[in-house]
Amino acid sequence: MKSAAEQLSTYKSVHLNHRNIQTHFIGIPLIIWSAFLLLATVRIPLGSLGETSLALIVGVLVSAYYVRLHLRLSMGLILFMVPVLLTTEWAAHIAGATWLALGVFVVGWVFQLIGHKYEKAKPAFVDDLNQLLIGPFFLMAEVYFMLGLEKALNAQITPMAIEKRRALEAKKI
Repeated sequence: MKSAAEQLSTYKSVHLNHRNIQTHFIGIPLIIWSAFLLLATVRIPLGSLGETSLALIVGVLVSAYYVRLHLRLSMGLILFMVPVLLTTEWAAHIAGATWLALGVFVVGWVFQLIGHKYEKAKPAFVDDLNQLLIGPFFLMAEVYFMLGLEKALNAQITPMAIEKRRALEAKKI
């Protein structure tokens, strides 16, 4: 498994424009919420224990992945995931939940694509599907950096990201 710094630098290499990052702070949470709403509509019976949702199972698995990548960043992500899971579990039971999820999903991707117009670079997941999981991880890292936390990680990934971006641009020529 690639390190947190390697994953973040790959993601950041196509997220250097501040307007792109700003759109991602809207788009990624919308996409996450809508995806978990769709997953919450899939109920899994647990016999005498009742039932759970696919959203809860995926949430636990993704959180475990983030813990393995970087413990401190994963704590922020888990704090973000709790209200996502609670609200999507509730919303999964309302009429039209699937349509709501699809609408929010589309709006989230519109923000993402607008951001990449500013960036003039394709989304990171185009070359590596794992980068879909790194988007939320990247945003949490950005929050930590804004708060003055994880300075060493920021100092490590930014030069790596710039070098990766240069390599990407050199391929275009």
